[in-house]
Amino acid sequence: MGVANEVVSFNHVGKTYTGGTVALSDFHLSVKEGEFLSFLGPSGCGKSTALRMVAGLGEATDGDVSVFNKKPKEMIQQTNDIAFVFQDANLLPWRNVLDNVLLPLELRGGNKKESKQTALRVLEMVGLKDHLKSYPRQLSGGMKMRVSIARALAAKPRMLLMDEPFGALDEITRQTLQMELLDIWQQENMTVLFVTHNVYEAVFLSSRIAVMSARPGRLSSLIDIDLPYPRELSVRTNPTFTEYVDLASDHLETSSDRKEIG
Repeated sequence: MGVANEVVSFNHVGKTYTGGTVALSDFHLSVKEGEFLSFLGPSGCGKSTALRMVAGLGEATDGDVSVFNKKPKEMIQQTNDIAFVFQDANLLPWRNVLDNVLLPLELRGGNKKESKQTALRVLEMVGLKDHLKSYPRQLSGGMKMRVSIARALAAKPRMLLMDEPFGALDEITRQTLQMELLDIWQQENMTVLFVTHNVYEAVFLSSRIAVMSARPGRLSSLIDIDLPYPRELSVRTNPTFTEYVDLASDHLETSSDRKEIG
């Protein structure tokens, strides 16, 4: 088996915001193609900052970030290889489910019939084929997040960035969407970068966890999660799963004990 290609590289990255807040300091991380990697860390440690840099939504103050061997902004301008799912679904209230998913395809141009077929395919993947004409006000929180994920998948990205997408959902809905996300990840052969505060979620979803220190964020540790895919919810009762949760919790507690610098 060949070595997976590096698709994201943080090379000693620092980020200081206007006003002096140091979000990241000497952050160094490499992500391989096809990984499901979760950023786990205390609030304010720079997890979302790192994710936004990959999407070209922010620039490093120090060091550099590369995505598919290009600078993020250059890569975003040239390809549709990255999609971003935020914690808020950010749907347009005047567009129904189908039209919300079609929006990025419309902006990109191309064949309308093919775009509609693509939108219908991803909506079926997330279980919304019977809600095409519904409007956001008629949807539950979990359904809105499904639309947001479908909209991201419609562009057929090579990489999916997710910033605490399930944080505001109830536990049952959260678990359902976690299962659906893993199915989609495996079907679509994507790389997923996922931000979470939830240790159980990180262990359940991830092939690897990047534990970050308290602000300014640094890579505190990397944990390989050696649990086979596909994963069922029953894996949470597996003693090995519990061991990984305890390990990640210990690393998180240690990283959170660091004092803020600057």
